[in-house]
Amino acid sequence: MSEFSVLALSGSLREASFNTALIRAAQRLAPADLTIEPYAGLGAIPPFNEDVEPVPPAAVVDLRQRIAAADALLIATPEYNYGVPGVLKNALDWASRPSFPITSWVSPLAHKPIAIVGAAPTGMGTVRAQLQLRQLFLWTDSAVVTKPEIIVTNAHEKLAQDGTVRDETTEALLRTLLDALATKIRVTQLAAA
Repeated sequence: MSEFSVLALSGSLREASFNTALIRAAQRLAPADLTIEPYAGLGAIPPFNEDVEPVPPAAVVDLRQRIAAADALLIATPEYNYGVPGVLKNALDWASRPSFPITSWVSPLAHKPIAIVGAAPTGMGTVRAQLQLRQLFLWTDSAVVTKPEIIVTNAHEKLAQDGTVRDETTEALLRTLLDALATKIRVTQLAAA
C-alpha cells in the first residue's frame, strides 16, 4: 500500500511525448510507498495574468489544489529553445504565486519535495530546462531532489510509449531518483512536524 502521493507533470502536450513516457516509466518503477498520478490538465491552464490572480480560473485552482494535496511532484521536462517549455513554466508561474507569505495563502510549491527528470531524442535536450527549473524552485523554496540527475538521451531507443524502459542504466537511475524522492518526502514531513 502506498504511503505517499506524487503528482507528475509532463512539460510536453504531445501525445507521443518522451517525457510523458518517462512519467509512465516512473509509475511502473515506483517503490511500493509511492503512488504517481499523472496530471493531464496542463493544456487547459490559461496564460498567467496578474489581473485575474485574485479569482483564478478553475484550471488554476485545480492545479494548485492537486499540488497542495500531493506529498511531492515529479516533473519530466523536454527542452524548447534552450529552456523550459512555455506551458510548463506558465503552470508553475500560476502555482508559485505568491512565493512568499504576504497573506495567509502560501504557494503550494513552498517546501514541496520535487524530483526533476527529462528525456530527449538528442544528446543534450532537457539539460538546460532542468537547470532552469532548479533555479525556479530555489525562489519557491521547494525541496528539490538534487541527485541523481536524469537526462534520458536518445529517448526513442530507451523508452517505449507505455513506459517500458529498454535501458538498464536509465531504469536504475529512475529507481534511485524515486527512492530519493520518497526519502525527501519523509525528511520534509519530519521537519514540518
